[in-house]
Amino acid sequence: MTLAHPSHGIPDIRSAVEDQRRFAEGFFDELAAISTDPAGGITRDTYGAGENRGHEVMRRAADADGFAVTVDAAGNTYARWPQIAGAPDVIMGSHLDSVPRGGNFDGAAGPLAALVAMRALRAIGAVPRVTLCAMGIRAEESVWFQTSYIGSRAALGTLPRDTYDTARRIDTGRTLADHMAECGCDVDALRQGARALDPAAIAAYVEVHIEQAPSLLRGGKPLGICTAVPGNFRYPDLRIVGVHGHVGTPRRFRNDAAMAGARLAMEMDRVWSDSEAAGKPMGVTFGRFHTDAGFHGLTTVPGLFHLSVDVRAYDPDTLAGAEAAFLAIIARIEAEHGVRVDLGARKSAPVGLADADIRGALHAAAKAVDVDAVDLGSPASHDAAAFAAAGVPMAMLFVRNANGSHNPDEAMEIDDFMEGCAVLTRWLYDTYCR
Repeated sequence: MTLAHPSHGIPDIRSAVEDQRRFAEGFFDELAAISTDPAGGITRDTYGAGENRGHEVMRRAADADGFAVTVDAAGNTYARWPQIAGAPDVIMGSHLDSVPRGGNFDGAAGPLAALVAMRALRAIGAVPRVTLCAMGIRAEESVWFQTSYIGSRAALGTLPRDTYDTARRIDTGRTLADHMAECGCDVDALRQGARALDPAAIAAYVEVHIEQAPSLLRGGKPLGICTAVPGNFRYPDLRIVGVHGHVGTPRRFRNDAAMAGARLAMEMDRVWSDSEAAGKPMGVTFGRFHTDAGFHGLTTVPGLFHLSVDVRAYDPDTLAGAEAAFLAIIARIEAEHGVRVDLGARKSAPVGLADADIRGALHAAAKAVDVDAVDLGSPASHDAAAFAAAGVPMAMLFVRNANGSHNPDEAMEIDDFMEGCAVLTRWLYDTYCR
């Protein structure tokens, strides 16, 4: 017998979700147990043993619940609850890999929230008019192969086919294709254009994720509803080539690669500051920034400097303007410092705008289950942007989290996670079950 909410005349969704707390805690605990890094934190390496184990945890949980589990050619895991033959998918998920020595909740909250919502809806006897699908996505963390959204773009058929043979994992030097094949993926099928997901057959994609900057934490709000995922341009292997010299060389004779790198960073910081002052949010990150290890020395003028740059923004014009400024700064630095800047491979990802109708419905669902939610732009990249770029209506829910993400000290509270699950479940019920 389904318990009705006394004021709304609908099933008590909050109670149904709360009944899943032990399941959620057990899922997170199992993930931590199989991926705790001896050096500290959590490591679920992309297309490696750690990520494989994460997907096995999801498969076991979904199998035990009787959901239909499949794995596509790229290794993505799906747990579907089909009710009507031929109905479109509503996909809910996120990634199960992590950065080296990261945290347990970044990414994993997404597929788990989907399973919680599906279990809760089934418990109250709901009958969805769509196929609900929890998706565990491969290879979201671009640190491993320096390429964004590998798993989701492979599933959608939008990953450039040369990526399989040109992208190499930073720690092994082996190609993406090698790692994927080792994990049981059908790389040949992907090279020939196979795709697991037809965007036209997906009604919506919704991703639950921990917040990655302390906006919700400092604002005292448990949940954020995403407005947009930033696009980016990246140069992962940028080099500045000057001339190694003696420490006593006067400035006018130097071709100092390190000083050129420092100037590039400072001028891009000014671009960032000016953009923010103009009301156009963006972000600039130099993730690698160092002289060449083979020539480190107190008394050597550096003739080689290595760096990476990631620039992201919510508006395509802002992003294009930032890249134009970046390239102009480089041209000036080359001329004035007597160095050469090798950009290396360029990578990019488009801006992902959250669907306005889904955002509004999520706000209504939050209000209905008494969760205080606010609009929040994502500071980071997410697979949701790959779905948006493919034409799928997408949205995200951010759960309050202390200490940021990509951090072994991620501190999402299970109470906040369950609030996010309640909003997701109520949205599913109102949109697809009533």
